[in-house]
Amino acid sequence: MVATLAPGSDRPELLRPAESEGSPPEPAGADGQSLRIVFLGTSLTEGLGLERPTVEAWPARIGELAESAGLAVEIVNAGLGGETSAGLLRRLDWVMQGSPDIVVVETGANDGLRGLPVAQLEENLGEILGRLRTGHPDVRVAVVQMEAPPNMGVDYTDAFRTVYRRAAAERGFLLLPFLLESVAGQAELNQADGIHPTAEGHWIMARNVWPTLEELLRRPGAG
Repeated sequence: MVATLAPGSDRPELLRPAESEGSPPEPAGADGQSLRIVFLGTSLTEGLGLERPTVEAWPARIGELAESAGLAVEIVNAGLGGETSAGLLRRLDWVMQGSPDIVVVETGANDGLRGLPVAQLEENLGEILGRLRTGHPDVRVAVVQMEAPPNMGVDYTDAFRTVYRRAAAERGFLLLPFLLESVAGQAELNQADGIHPTAEGHWIMARNVWPTLEELLRRPGAG
């Protein structure tokens, strides 16, 4: 089940991907309910440029992988194009009104593209994860590892990479692999802008993180 979440909207209507057929899987959440997964992110999560982002963006593909694995999920895509980590921090409380079971945090890509200070990214990401930990202790959280463009230099890219590892470890959150592994820099898997992946690229993105994310979905209870 997939939905998009836009500022100013109420709880979104859940939409089943067109490709999904057959009997629904057994419920995977507490009390026989589906697990509600909210994906916080940038245009990479939003599915910018895709013909059918509600079924082609990587969060929707995660929903398909989960259902194929017998996990009942509700996917809420809260990606927002052009957003920096500071922007996500500003809208975090609004997005979390939906009471998710699991939150996947994909942020920082635009910080890296703009060459914003790594210390600023670390502060924002730390505040985001801290609010999730203290304000929503029952929510399971996964942090997507992101990378800075290589033209930013070794010192910047190394420091950028370390931010995610440290922020997730300090709060005991799961760190997912680099989202764009085997996609970034591959012309055939990216749109004309060379930044936003094609539908096939999004499939690879979903498969990059699915094995680790599946572990989180299958954990009993919260936290």
